[in-house]
Amino acid sequence: MPEKEEKLTVREAGRRGGEKVKSKYGSEYFSRIGGKGGRTLRDTRGPEYFSEIGKKGGEAVKQRYGTEHFAAIGRKGGQKVRELIQKGKEL
Repeated sequence: MPEKEEKLTVREAGRRGGEKVKSKYGSEYFSRIGGKGGRTLRDTRGPEYFSEIGKKGGEAVKQRYGTEHFAAIGRKGGQKVRELIQKGKEL
């Protein structure tokens, strides 16, 4: 009897395909094609497009986590900057 065929989800198929591409071309390949896609979007839709999708993303994060989330990550960033400045002064 033939073995029962395994059903593959779209997510798993994508993961397997990505792994195959990575093994064939290397992980840097994804950076290259992502950069090409970004430049194409910039050239066809204009730089305002990135501003627009950034605002939409920020609004989605605000709806999901609230405004305190932004304050918390801002504090973490400020603390990291202070640490880096202090390390620089010590050198």
